[in-house]
Amino acid sequence: MTRRAAQLSSFLAGTGDAIVCELTSVRGSSPREQGTFMLVSASDLFGTIGGGALEYLVIEHARRLLAAGLASEAMDVPLGPEIGQCCGGRVGVTLSLLDPARRTELTRRVAAEDAALPSVYVFGAGHVGRALAQILAMMPVRLSVIDTRREEIALLPPTITAQVVAMPEAVVRRAPAGSSFVIVTHDHALDFLIAQEALARTDAAYIGMVGSATKRARFASWFTGEGGDAAALERLVLPIGKQGLGDKRPEVIGVLAAAEIMVHIGQWEADIARAAVPVHTGAIHGR
Repeated sequence: MTRRAAQLSSFLAGTGDAIVCELTSVRGSSPREQGTFMLVSASDLFGTIGGGALEYLVIEHARRLLAAGLASEAMDVPLGPEIGQCCGGRVGVTLSLLDPARRTELTRRVAAEDAALPSVYVFGAGHVGRALAQILAMMPVRLSVIDTRREEIALLPPTITAQVVAMPEAVVRRAPAGSSFVIVTHDHALDFLIAQEALARTDAAYIGMVGSATKRARFASWFTGEGGDAAALERLVLPIGKQGLGDKRPEVIGVLAAAEIMVHIGQWEADIARAAVPVHTGAIHGR
């Protein structure tokens, strides 16, 4: 069970009556997109529709419904000075009592959304790998940490999916399309083997390796010497988290690398979405 699905399961198990608050229409600028929902009980919350004044207003309405024993309400909220926000858009919000059918529907929806999340594989559970994994565990991704060392895997929080694997490079071959591969092992030779497998794939959202300019040069020489395509090296981020800070503390590398990975995933998803949009022919535009 993924993090969000587990949080929903915990909320549903621990709450009584609750109100489903869903954005059913969005016009102009809004903090979240149409279809986003949150659950509000008398004392707890699951999810968010964007925070700020909008969310506080909706929570207040939801709890008023619960207290009055009412089943539903519709809100039309301008995201402007009237509520102390400056988004400039307008949203429609439906509030309805969480009945058994809706519980089942939302559980299935969250499970489906989680199943569609992009996969990120962190190879290496040392200091940088652990720091990076704990940050990525908060991101909307399916995270797996891979290491050959059982003692390092044991240092990860139990909520993070992790495996002891004798041949980590084999994991790359089985990963789904659009996966991200982050290579931070304790062994440069192993790093090189994993990166070689990752670069053999053309469907990765991100391939990154911890290291330096010298390590990149050595890997490039080895990779091409093994018959690798030099052009593929353009897809390798090495060093990871290279925002120019020069800070080598694991936690800082982890934060910068996580941001880098999420940017690459967003670009990959945008490219896939653009490729799925039909291109109009010149005949239509020429009328």
